[in-house]
Amino acid sequence: MTNAEIGVIGGSGFYSFLDAVTEVQVDTPYGAPSDSLFLGEIAGRRVAFLPRHGRGHHLPPHRINYRANLWALRSVGVRQILGPCAVGGVRPEYGPGTLLIPDQLVDRTKARVQTYFDGLPLPDGTTPNVVHVSLADPYCPVGRVAALKAAYGRDWEPVDGGTLVVVEGPRFSTRAESLWHRAQGWSVVGMTGHPEAALARELELCYTSLTLVTDLDAGAETGEGVSHDEVLNVFAANVDRLRSVLFDAVAALPETKERDCPCVNALGGMNPGFELP
Repeated sequence: MTNAEIGVIGGSGFYSFLDAVTEVQVDTPYGAPSDSLFLGEIAGRRVAFLPRHGRGHHLPPHRINYRANLWALRSVGVRQILGPCAVGGVRPEYGPGTLLIPDQLVDRTKARVQTYFDGLPLPDGTTPNVVHVSLADPYCPVGRVAALKAAYGRDWEPVDGGTLVVVEGPRFSTRAESLWHRAQGWSVVGMTGHPEAALARELELCYTSLTLVTDLDAGAETGEGVSHDEVLNVFAANVDRLRSVLFDAVAALPETKERDCPCVNALGGMNPGFELP
């Protein structure tokens, strides 16, 4: 079967999610997604997994084709997305192994295409209309509840809410940048998660971020700062636990036809100027 209702976009250290899968290549008007979609089933729900950086982690955060990724997922029927990602803890209390389900987002990226409504014609000649979509609350409230419920009771107390600040990467933050992020009251810092949330909203998809803290960011410690190996090692130590949370969150999400959240009507009747997949 080449359809799914729930999507999982896996980040650093998360290159597989399902065992028995059907690999599907999807073409989009925005080019190729990061990799094939891997379709399978969890608790009777059809799921599509997409490795955000590709199977071999060959795509750095700033070169990911986010528009193609979200479009590809929607084109196979996905309407709800779980987006786990590795992050640094900006506050000392959010140390390695912390699972934080953010409710807010700050964009500090510099060069990423973050909308489908950029006024440029598509390959078929249609030109998107100018549409301004609200992102006041960037994450699906129903998806957040499902993720939090799935995380409780596993000897893992999830943090309910917080702000994910997304930086361009691929370098890690300077100590001054990290201290500034903390001074702003933000919680964790990562290199993905935006523009995923914004693009999902433009496609009227439900998007929920699950952030796994793999390190204390440069301003939250007195050592030499985070390393790539440290990120991968901590993620590997927690990946099975995170996979279990995602499995239960998938099972807890509402059926597509029963979605009742602001994401469903994010366009508010505005004509995007092209047909959604």
